[in-house]
Amino acid sequence: MATAEDQAAAIALLGGDPAAFDTLLSTLMSSSNNERAAAEAAFHRLRASHPEPLALRLASSLAAPATPADLRAMAGVLLRKLLSPPPSSDASSNSGAAPPAPLWPQLSPAGQTALKSSLLSALQSDPPKAIAKKVCDAVSELAASLLPENTWQELLPFLFSAASGPDKPNLQESALLIFARLADYIAESLLDHLMTIHNLLAAALAHPTSPDVRIAALGAAVNLVQCLPTNADRDKMQDLLPAMMRALTDCLNSGQEASAQEALELLVELAGAEPRFLRKQIADVVGAMLQVAEASQLEDGTRHLAVEFVITLAEARERAPGMMRRLPQFVGRLFAVLMQMLLDVEDDPAWHTAETEDEDAGEGNNYGVAQECLDRLAIAIGGNAIVPIASELLPQYLSAPEWQKHHAALITLAQIAEGCAKVMLKNLEQVVSMILNGFQHHHARVRWAAINAIGQLSTDLGPDLQVHYHQKVLPALANAMDDFQNPRVQAHAASAILNFSENCTPEILTPYLDGIVGKLLVLLQNGKQMVQEGALTALASVADSSQEQFNKYYDAVMPYLKAILMNATDKSNRMLRAKSMECISLVGMAVGKDKFREDAKQVMEVLMALQGTPMETDDPITSYMLQAWARLCKCLGQDFLPYMSVVMPPLLQSAQLKPDVTITSAESDDEIDSDDDSIETITLGDKRIGIRTSVLEEKATACNMLCCYADELKEGFFPWIDQVAPTLVPLLKFYFHEEVRRAAVAAMPELLRSAKLAVEKGQAPGRDESYVKQLSDYIIPALVEALHKEPETEMCSSMLDSLNECMVLSGRLLDENQVRAISDEIKNVIIASATRKRERTERTKAEDFDADEGELLKEENEQEEEVFDQVGECLGTLIKTFKASFLPFFDELSVYITPMLGKDKTAEERRIAICIFDDVAEQCRESALKYYDTYVPFLLEASNDENSDVRQAAVYGVGVCAEFGGHVFRPLVGEALSKLNNVIRHPEARHPDNIMAYDNAVSALGKICQFHRDSIDATQVVPVWLGCLPIKDDKIEAKVVHEQLCSMVERSDADILGPHNQYLPKIISIFAEVLCNGTELATDETRNKMVNILRSFQRTLPPDFLASTFSNLQPQQQLMLQSILST
Repeated sequence: MATAEDQAAAIALLGGDPAAFDTLLSTLMSSSNNERAAAEAAFHRLRASHPEPLALRLASSLAAPATPADLRAMAGVLLRKLLSPPPSSDASSNSGAAPPAPLWPQLSPAGQTALKSSLLSALQSDPPKAIAKKVCDAVSELAASLLPENTWQELLPFLFSAASGPDKPNLQESALLIFARLADYIAESLLDHLMTIHNLLAAALAHPTSPDVRIAALGAAVNLVQCLPTNADRDKMQDLLPAMMRALTDCLNSGQEASAQEALELLVELAGAEPRFLRKQIADVVGAMLQVAEASQLEDGTRHLAVEFVITLAEARERAPGMMRRLPQFVGRLFAVLMQMLLDVEDDPAWHTAETEDEDAGEGNNYGVAQECLDRLAIAIGGNAIVPIASELLPQYLSAPEWQKHHAALITLAQIAEGCAKVMLKNLEQVVSMILNGFQHHHARVRWAAINAIGQLSTDLGPDLQVHYHQKVLPALANAMDDFQNPRVQAHAASAILNFSENCTPEILTPYLDGIVGKLLVLLQNGKQMVQEGALTALASVADSSQEQFNKYYDAVMPYLKAILMNATDKSNRMLRAKSMECISLVGMAVGKDKFREDAKQVMEVLMALQGTPMETDDPITSYMLQAWARLCKCLGQDFLPYMSVVMPPLLQSAQLKPDVTITSAESDDEIDSDDDSIETITLGDKRIGIRTSVLEEKATACNMLCCYADELKEGFFPWIDQVAPTLVPLLKFYFHEEVRRAAVAAMPELLRSAKLAVEKGQAPGRDESYVKQLSDYIIPALVEALHKEPETEMCSSMLDSLNECMVLSGRLLDENQVRAISDEIKNVIIASATRKRERTERTKAEDFDADEGELLKEENEQEEEVFDQVGECLGTLIKTFKASFLPFFDELSVYITPMLGKDKTAEERRIAICIFDDVAEQCRESALKYYDTYVPFLLEASNDENSDVRQAAVYGVGVCAEFGGHVFRPLVGEALSKLNNVIRHPEARHPDNIMAYDNAVSALGKICQFHRDSIDATQVVPVWLGCLPIKDDKIEAKVVHEQLCSMVERSDADILGPHNQYLPKIISIFAEVLCNGTELATDETRNKMVNILRSFQRTLPPDFLASTFSNLQPQQQLMLQSILST
């Protein structure tokens, strides 16, 4: 309840004289924190105790021409906030305070009516532009909640009338601005009046005198087109497009670039949201935009927006696949504009003397935009369209005298490589020679750009570039490291060594190591700090890529690295010291524990001392140290355990960092500081979210390290599980940063494995299996729930993989409810994946769909196959764990799995579906017989599939059904033999691609011989089977088959020995070959049986028979048999 004092204060503020309230408004904007806080408290008290008088006073202050403009604007901002619905709980701040109740329902009907009419009157009174905008904001905010309920019936007639009146341009503009804001809420109710609106917008777009009205009409048209429910409705607006474009060109022609930029921003939004609306007039629209982009007399910002429009259309793959590739002449013009923009670079002395690699002195506004846009354009349009254009322009630039043109050509190659990788790989020779010529250019910035291109191509075109051109690239980079006149070039050459070696095998790198390591050591001792940092990173990467080959350089390199770690203690040397940690830990991992052990102790002493000193929040050492500790752990293994008590507390602290998030309304005046590089802004619905990325990166690094420790230390990690699990499990749903989620997902099975091993090995004092069960009960439901909400397809695969590992570890600790939840989620995953694929199939029907789109679509669908593959693994685990008791769940899932066997599905989908049935048949035996009618016909058909992986899964299944199918399988034996025969006798049967299917077909044939002898002509079939042995590629089946052969020989099976023992020489040669392969093709038990059988042959068979049989064996087999038989 309000006190008497509050009441008196409220009457004073809200009474007849507006001066007191104006003072409150003024104090709310005060620069003094104390004054402002007192005013805010007074305002909140008024809001709680006198909501209606407060709202009406704000409205009258906003409308009163006599009130100063800044106070009117403040009244508008406050009124809009009062009328806003409270933020949703998940987006609200972390303050914990409940948001105040919505204001509107607290007003009396008379108060509500008064407020509505006050706002509309304010609009009609022709206020100044800034105030009119605030009124529009308040009207829009209120209307958004009232129109859906149909409780502001006079608003739409008012807006229609105001928007149609060209004689009052300010009111017309305001009405159109409100229309634009409300399009989302009123589109449905406007469908009956679409032509009226169309005509109203057409007139406003052509307003004779006011560009502001034209832009407001453009905004309304753009929003309305986005909100209309069907293409047919949008088509009714189609003929507004020329007038919409004219609104832009009129502004440009009359020199009103600020308005033109507003228009461009609206059209960019339209291009992203409804690209197909532009399709019928695409040539005119894109042509006009390119004219703007090409017009060098216009402001940079205007040209950049025109470029953004065309790129946005190119990127609109889901909504208008292939549309822009139909306009190659426009793509060519855009590419030329972007290359031209790259010439906006000067030779600024500050670039040469820079202390850091990211100093970009001399680069103009256009340069950075062109770089980013070339990258985006290449990814969106693809190499088939871009490379022919580049092939025409690049040689022109490279033959020009100006250094800027050479620089631009090399930057272009680096920027388009990712999007054009497949096509560039076909022309790699040309590309590499273009770049290597740049290494010889007289200008340092051109040489830098050439090195930059090699670094980028090492990533985008690796490992092909490394395999075919190492003999040209590595010497060129080594020479560039000698350029002591130009530290920027030296440092960049070292960075490129890092990129090149990351995609390199030790075999490629080893011949160059002497030269490279020698030069990097010289740079470490003599270079500027930036060069030293580059050299450290390069050394780390070279060590990582060459592994034990780096041993010979260890004694030369490590003293320098330790010296930097010990001595680079100044603030200015923070990054140098951080990189020395990275380098030391990677070198240690490369050479291994024995070589590194002594130095590791010293290094860890330094790290422990550092760990205890306070760091500034932006100190790079924090993150580098987290990673260095984890690498030291990987290198030292269990020897690292004593250091864990030092490492873990700060690591947990970093993993528990709260994201630094600012949430505002997307339309709000409270701007998030968008110039701050460390803040990333995303817009979700009507909210704008700003996130400080440095915090997220530290958090992600820490989570990855926790996963590394659990993986490396296994049961040794047990003491930390109770702290780590509650930290990481909630992060399975951390949507601000994918890397954090990925690390949390990967850690789940590692935590469970650590607990399980610790309990099994007696290293978990006071804990037993119930602890593992408790942890499993915490992790698995959390994974299932996270999977349900996961937006990224690739992450779904990782989550299923993780879930599967957790289920393998938990085994029968899983209870029925958990199995039910997992099965239900698997069902959801299959349905969601099928929906995504269906949506992609819809895209293939688009008018402009082409082969390039088809390629991209195929790649997206391969991700779905990965998801389904993991589904198969999870089901396999559940079937192996619970056997027949899982079948009720399988019955529910079967309707989703059987369709995957269809001819219209990909080979991978068919293979996985067959594998799932194979598991059911093998694990559930008699209980699975009821499924044979449904699945076995598919197995038999797929046994001759053209895809070898499908064939392998199918013939394996035929073997399983032969073994466990009894009388149900008997009628199918004839057909099964014929299918297996096709696989085994195929001329290409033993080709490497087909050999696994062949081995499994042989195994299946063996099972038919074993379990259905009475249904076959054994004297024909058994010798065929024997003739295929031994099998050598599928090691699992080999062991099964060779054991079966032994058993048949042991019991003197007449069909295997043949009439008059004629197959004995073949059997002995099979035994000899299997025994010569060690334990690869047979278990120890089978090998012992073989030896015993051969010894009994030695006792019972005529010596000359044995001698002639042995003489047909290979020399090494003869020697081995002699040594076995002589002991």
